[in-house]
Amino acid sequence: MLLNTERSYGWIAIVLHWTIAILIVGQWTLGKVMKNIADQRLSFDLIQWHKSFGFFILGLAVLRLAWRLVNPRPALPVEMGGLERQAANWTHRALYALMFVMPFTGWAIASTTVLDIPTFAFYLFVIPDMPMAKSDAAEALWTSVHQALGWLLLVLVVLHVAAALRHHFLLRDGVLLRMLKPDASSKAQ
Repeated sequence: MLLNTERSYGWIAIVLHWTIAILIVGQWTLGKVMKNIADQRLSFDLIQWHKSFGFFILGLAVLRLAWRLVNPRPALPVEMGGLERQAANWTHRALYALMFVMPFTGWAIASTTVLDIPTFAFYLFVIPDMPMAKSDAAEALWTSVHQALGWLLLVLVVLHVAAALRHHFLLRDGVLLRMLKPDASSKAQ
């Protein structure tokens, strides 16, 4: 089943969710590792891969948001209270916002650096810089913003995972299961 139903997500939403989730965890880890590599060639390659996957996540986020707009998510369990519903809603909104903002702040770093190093998307083509002034101060500003948002993203991912595990192990309400496999009893194709 490709489409979402009232009870579960379809395969398209599930694949987009888990692909983006894995890439975000990988990006966060790569972002920490690439800065601490002594080998300049390896560091350069890791930075290029980090930028490439950042753009890839941005593309997937666009697809995911478009899919979400035409294929709404399943209803939350009726047992969920108002405050919990609001927390889930705002956390999802913040995660979506960061899936868009993080790549743009990374692109701003690449666009403002005085080193004038091109961004090679998977070593296939060059992504042009945004029209921004190049300076050490601008690069430092965007680096600080990107890092702060990276930590915020990590916190939100941890909260998201903790909430999913709470629903699965404590509440046993099927919230996590609906993001693992579509509901076979559904009629949606």
